[in-house]
Amino acid sequence: MKNHARLYIDTNRIISDIPPLLFGGFAEHLGRCIYEGIYDPSSPLADQNGFRTDVISALKELNFSIIRYPGGNFLSGYHWMDGVGDRKQRPRRRELAWQSIETNQFGVNEFIQFCREINTLPMLGTNLGTGSIEEAASLVEYCNAPAGSYLADLRISHGFRQPHDVKYWCLGNEMDGIWQIGHLEALDYGIKAREAAKLMKWQDPSIKLILCGSSSMSMSTFPEWDRNVLEACWEYVDYLSLHCYVGNRENNTPRYLAISSQLEQQVDILAAALRYVKAKLRSKRDIYLSWDEWNVWYKAQNWQGGWTPAPHLIEEEYNLEDALVVAQWMNVFLRKCDILKIACLAQIVNVIAPILTNPTGLVKQTTFYPFNLFRKFTNGKSLDVLVKSPVYHADQVGEVPLLDVSSCYDPDSGTSTIYIVHRGLSENLPLEIIWQDLAPKTVIDIYQLAGMDPKAANTFERPETVVPIRLPGFEIKDKTTTLIVPPLSFTTLVCKFDVTN
Repeated sequence: MKNHARLYIDTNRIISDIPPLLFGGFAEHLGRCIYEGIYDPSSPLADQNGFRTDVISALKELNFSIIRYPGGNFLSGYHWMDGVGDRKQRPRRRELAWQSIETNQFGVNEFIQFCREINTLPMLGTNLGTGSIEEAASLVEYCNAPAGSYLADLRISHGFRQPHDVKYWCLGNEMDGIWQIGHLEALDYGIKAREAAKLMKWQDPSIKLILCGSSSMSMSTFPEWDRNVLEACWEYVDYLSLHCYVGNRENNTPRYLAISSQLEQQVDILAAALRYVKAKLRSKRDIYLSWDEWNVWYKAQNWQGGWTPAPHLIEEEYNLEDALVVAQWMNVFLRKCDILKIACLAQIVNVIAPILTNPTGLVKQTTFYPFNLFRKFTNGKSLDVLVKSPVYHADQVGEVPLLDVSSCYDPDSGTSTIYIVHRGLSENLPLEIIWQDLAPKTVIDIYQLAGMDPKAANTFERPETVVPIRLPGFEIKDKTTTLIVPPLSFTTLVCKFDVTN
């Protein structure tokens, strides 16, 4: 295996049906994500609702299945009533999490309109920092109740007769973090979240609730926090959140590209916590994981807004190695989708985002493309593939396979997709793919994001420095094929089976 790799695929080795909500995003009132990103009514590019039409078009390409809103750290000091009703009457407030001025010109109803515009589901957060459990339940009533109560009728008076029917709700944000407005210890948060959950589900029993898990594995309370809050809330919630940001602060590319083992470890630990609490409580219900903040973030560290509206905060510029990490992260999603059911890329515009705007247009960053390819070609069932690959040594990690792979198979359409990240820095790698049961007839398309410079990035001046190249497909004979995988690459193979057999 020193000079080549093998990939074994069997469509009988199914991990799980692929949850559609793995392809979500996150929009927070932070920096220019909302204002000058999604919403910019003064822009010549804005539509009648104030949405940037170029941003809308790019977001439709990414095709997010769900978007979390309005935060984030912002959530713990935010009162949703500030952002509804007549815009002229909405208060301007000092926003403490990011030291900015919040104009409240974009709120719950504008967010719902935005979600409908790009055909995505909304996920709303409730303030469990400075907010009360009554305020959380009131937001559910405002959004989801039919006419005939004060808050439902208030929504109607704001121009929205039909209920918004929001199904997914977050019980606060990162409440384990000392940086969080209204930070709580695990037991205190567990009690508050449980009581909020009860009221919210009394308002609408059909909703799904996401409990705050640990903010990262580096927290001293991880995973004890998760165990404690799960024990307090198990019968009332549906998901446990996890958050993670990674980066290459030490400029060590081989180690950075080995990050997927850390990501899998975080999922595995929390999956074990879920099994433990379910057994301890003798419960019949299952709770799943929601990775509702994930991304690369390490270069842009400016998060104090100077008490201005829409300050330029944490606008990360992504490069090729960042895109390869995003692709690996999404490989992990497919490999762990038996327990991980929701994931939200943080964030969607300007703030650590795949899209950057200026007054005249936008640029699609390198990380735009792996998300786009996964979203476009992932269907059906996730497969447990076997990879035999040469390895390399990564500092503080050890021996790491050169290839990171996931795959899916959709028997209904007769298609299968293979996602391959080559972590190597300089050498091509021959890869033999062997199908052990059903084999596709052809590889109908190949998309390859690759380059020799891990720091290569897209800019407004050079927006296509790092973009996928579409390569021709080919027929498959005798259930096997071989391709050459270039270094520093993400390759997507789209395969077609003969569905007549």
